[in-house]
Amino acid sequence: MVTKEMLIGELLDYDMEVAPILMAAGMHCLGCPSSQMESLEMACMVHGIDVDELVDAINEFEENKAKANA
Repeated sequence: MVTKEMLIGELLDYDMEVAPILMAAGMHCLGCPSSQMESLEMACMVHGIDVDELVDAINEFEENKAKANA
């Protein structure tokens, strides 16, 4: 499960397929070295994104992916 405390780098290591979700939310600097060490919550704050909505969307994506692979 993805949490708002996860670092962007951890999240992308966990599943690179979430990158389009982050980019669609407005996080276009995923390759930036400093973004790799930012928490999802901090990145959302910087970009004016509701972290809880984004975490819910990512976890829903992960749940659907797990169901499809089951």
